[in-house]
Amino acid sequence: MFNGIIEETGRVVSVRNLAGGKELTIRCDLAGEMKVDNSLCVNGVCQTVVRKDPASVTVQVVEETLRKTALGSLRSGDEVNLERSMTLAQRIDGHIVQGHVDTTGPILDVSREGANWLIRIGLDPQWSDLIVGRGSIAVDGVSLTVARVTADSFLVAIIPYTWEHTVLRNRKKGSVVNLEFDILGKYVVQFLKNRTAARQPDGMLQGDEQASGVARTTGAGGVSEEILRKSGFTG
Repeated sequence: MFNGIIEETGRVVSVRNLAGGKELTIRCDLAGEMKVDNSLCVNGVCQTVVRKDPASVTVQVVEETLRKTALGSLRSGDEVNLERSMTLAQRIDGHIVQGHVDTTGPILDVSREGANWLIRIGLDPQWSDLIVGRGSIAVDGVSLTVARVTADSFLVAIIPYTWEHTVLRNRKKGSVVNLEFDILGKYVVQFLKNRTAARQPDGMLQGDEQASGVARTTGAGGVSEEILRKSGFTG
């Protein structure tokens, strides 16, 4: 588990094709502190260190990960965001990031607003229930706050420090980034979907929910404040 606070940007020094995957060797200062079998978040994707030397680490990206993430586009010389897994004694300065990328999104626009940078990222509407304004999202492993959401995109604001210390500074219109939605939101949406699936033909839920009379569906409008309140998630 990670928290979306990038420790270092490393550089890919070699990409080797494997049967059903790729092997990436990344030069980074963190290599001296890593061990084989340690987890390392690479551009938001949880990977396992399979080899290391004092100056670099090597990870193997399986075919499934290549299909779901943008790691397959990496080339020798590219920079990558790196974060080691959290410890129980560590503060969560960002938000809970699993390193399990949900989807990718194209950058639609990069602009400047004062000292900050604004990035607008395209989003397939199928993911709309998992993103909310002022909620958290991991973009290439960076914990960010969603500034605005539209039907097919969302906007994040990047402060100068984050811009200078992550690979987001290298992104431009057309770049594809890894996206991981907040795990807490994913659990809530799945909970509500399960309740909907359990509905009886008469409109009531099986089990205790039937007696309580709080059965609700998400309906065409998706998750709403009323649904969350009736399901016990808000006061």
